Amino acid sequence: MKIFISAVVVIVVVVIGGYLFTQSSFYKKSETPQMPNTNPTMVDITATTTSEVKEEEKDKTKTVIGKSVEGRDIVAYHYGEGDTDLLFIGGIHGGYSWNTALVSYELMDYLAQSSSTVPKNVRVTVIPVMNPDGLSKVVGSTTGRFAQADISGSQETLIKGRFNANVVDLNRNFDCDWNEKGMWQNKAVSGGAAVFSEPESQAVKAYVEANTPDAVVVWYSSAGGVFASSCHNGVSGETTSIMKTFADASGYKAYQDFDFYEITGDMVNWFAKKEIPAISVLLATHTSTDWAKNKAGVDALLKFYAK
Repeated sequence: MKIFISAVVVIVVVVIGGYLFTQSSFYKKSETPQMPNTNPTMVDITATTTSEVKEEEKDKTKTVIGKSVEGRDIVAYHYGEGDTDLLFIGGIHGGYSWNTALVSYELMDYLAQSSSTVPKNVRVTVIPVMNPDGLSKVVGSTTGRFAQADISGSQETLIKGRFNANVVDLNRNFDCDWNEKGMWQNKAVSGGAAVFSEPESQAVKAYVEANTPDAVVVWYSSAGGVFASSCHNGVSGETTSIMKTFADASGYKAYQDFDFYEITGDMVNWFAKKEIPAISVLLATHTSTDWAKNKAGVDALLKFYAK
């Protein structure tokens, strides 16, 4: 019996010793466990660093301010780094007034030629094509320079190019006397289902409210004149000044208001409602950019705001 008990004790000791040896080996191998990084501070620092790198890599010469109904980019291009921001907009009526987009590209070419063109205290922003879907109906490309030879389509096609892909007249979609049913000359046009219903006008609204330009020039065609803006709040003194400045330099006639026919939802008048000085420059025809006139007007406006 004693021998049997001794044998059992030996077996128990061997088993316990083996177990302890195994556990000791396991813990030695696991002294530096590979745990996931759950430190929130480390995660935040990494994210911030990545964000800062992306910000540094961002192209500061242009901003995609939105997309059209059909998904085309609406781009704002920037020249100069001053605190006074002058905004120029073309192509609101797309293919119908394609020359307003072309004169915008001519302005961009001019500004890019020399850094001294823009005064040090000024930044010029150009949105050359506000209605890329409308422009695409008559022009192969809606980005970059194009010529009159690139324009194709019947008069009916050109008229269709005035509207966006929702068949809305974007210059009837802004918040000044907006109406669902607008007028263009003697034709009824859509002002959209609601004010700012269209992605193109929403893009301009968002950009303007985020950046608050000091003055705005919008190109249209065709009447051959410079028009002030107002939305039942009178023409501001600064709007009158820039209207006269542009008109005197360009040779266009100056008008205090547009009274050829009633307009609702006008973009330039919306600028006036927001107390931003703004003028409409109407090219003389639907095919010419009147570049010599407009260059003189732009130069005079840059000089007006230079310090």
